[in-house]
Amino acid sequence: MLAAVVLFPGTNADAEMVRTLRHVVGVPTQLIWHQDSELPPGTDLVAIPGGFSYGDYLRCGALAAASPILSAVRRHADQGGFVLGVCNGFQILTEAGLLPGALTRNAHLRFECRDVYVRVEATGPFTSQLGALLRLPIAHAEGAYTADQPTLRRLEQRRQVAFRYCDADGQSTAASNPNGSISHIAGIYGGPKHNVLGLMPHPERSSEPLHGPAATDGRTLFDAVREAITHADRGFGTVVGSPP
Repeated sequence: MLAAVVLFPGTNADAEMVRTLRHVVGVPTQLIWHQDSELPPGTDLVAIPGGFSYGDYLRCGALAAASPILSAVRRHADQGGFVLGVCNGFQILTEAGLLPGALTRNAHLRFECRDVYVRVEATGPFTSQLGALLRLPIAHAEGAYTADQPTLRRLEQRRQVAFRYCDADGQSTAASNPNGSISHIAGIYGGPKHNVLGLMPHPERSSEPLHGPAATDGRTLFDAVREAITHADRGFGTVVGSPP
């Protein structure tokens, strides 16, 4: 198994992503530059970490989405390869059209940096081993997920909503939603087999005890996708009730 972490000008969470993949989960990992035109041979997972690519000029992720490496990432995803976008990575995936919708300014126009709870909503390669609730850190000013109503209906019908913000009891309320995301959405699946995941919380910042007492909820996501890659014939894309 091989993971590739994409680095853009302004990316600042790459070291955490590489550490989690390489040292915590035990996956060989390479850093690749956004101007590269191809992924390393044998890449199974592409991870696009958080930060402020291109200083968030124009729109968050919009300039990064035009980088040469995104063509290779798109081909990888179309062929069923695994792609993970965290925070700015989520923004880049929506801007590049690999995931539907968009991430916009937090409803209260403030930067949010704290732990939140999310409820696991969908079955897929990144969520197969997760508990019902996760406590994960967020750090963003443009994290409000939005989509038009037809897109939102498709996400719900196809069970592509991976995570929703909630409180410690698992209830999604206005108070538990840190940014005003529509339908409390914190992350969504895409790709032909739910092989693309974008989420605003940072699982790599909650992946080992060094991050705080019992701060390992995020590791389960990386363990799940490693298991999915190891047993790629499980067919996670054929979720019950979702269209082909």
